Amino acid sequence: MSMSLVFQQRMQELYQNFIKFDALQTDRIQRYRNIEPDSALFLAMQIRIQQSQSILEIGTSTGYSTLWLADAAQETQGHVTTLEIDQFRTTQAKQYAQELALDHVIDFWVGDAQNFLENSANHYDFILLDAERDAYVDYWIFLQKMIHPQGGVLIVDNVISHAVEVKKFIELVEGDERFISMTLSIGAGLFMICYK
Repeated sequence: MSMSLVFQQRMQELYQNFIKFDALQTDRIQRYRNIEPDSALFLAMQIRIQQSQSILEIGTSTGYSTLWLADAAQETQGHVTTLEIDQFRTTQAKQYAQELALDHVIDFWVGDAQNFLENSANHYDFILLDAERDAYVDYWIFLQKMIHPQGGVLIVDNVISHAVEVKKFIELVEGDERFISMTLSIGAGLFMICYK
């Protein structure tokens, strides 16, 4: 059954809980910093439209976006691999995935995303990049090889809200003639990249 009312209601509850938690944190790193609901819905629709099979998320946090990706992946018979450096957050995300019976379509990988990217030879139909923004420039050398040349897409979150922090990364992508890209003013700003 596609995107049930139960799923939508639970996601709304989780988002409210995460927002409340973030409001109480003085240290940015302690915040969950989950993706906005509009962005999450857009990503879930994009996976359905593309009929994405292999999905990679860089930055699980507490799994809010992961659950949206997994719900869509369940529809396309796809699979989500999600990367997170923080074991505690991954444990939280796993619990939500089990609760919503989505854990069978998700692989949770704990560690530094750089290590995963350096050692991955896979192509992905859909990649969401929503991690520590100062690492994006270093990630690009690996990510560009991981975007599936036939219809794969890389989507980067927070490109309007944190424009200064992603400026170098965006310039790098825009300077690469093999790719086309654009910024969508959805949520905190999504930057979409695909091969020409």
